Amino acid sequence: MAISVTENAAKQIRNQLAKRGKGLGLRVGVKKVGCSGFAYTFDYADEMRPGDNLFEAHNAKIVVDRDTLSFLDGARLDFVKEGFKQVFQFDNPNVDSTCGCGESFSVKQSAKA
Repeated sequence: MAISVTENAAKQIRNQLAKRGKGLGLRVGVKKVGCSGFAYTFDYADEMRPGDNLFEAHNAKIVVDRDTLSFLDGARLDFVKEGFKQVFQFDNPNVDSTCGCGESFSVKQSAKA
């Protein structure tokens, strides 16, 4: 199982950790929410917890817990700028559909297992 990170996302992670002054990397997760079922979560990772998986690319680290990994396996994390909007964005092959506003998504049956 793996998650890839673009250079833009890695640069943003490094910049945010530098501004914060501490941190191991970016903690990425999935929570139940919204009209489609799930939404991505982003937080700082200050330590590795039991069951965590670490992914590293372009000198930046992503931490994902074991329960979330099946939802993100094969996904690519990018950081995009669209006008005034600047966000982390996943290209995730496990997503079946997204809601109209794009904030939540449902996953293919194989990712739920």
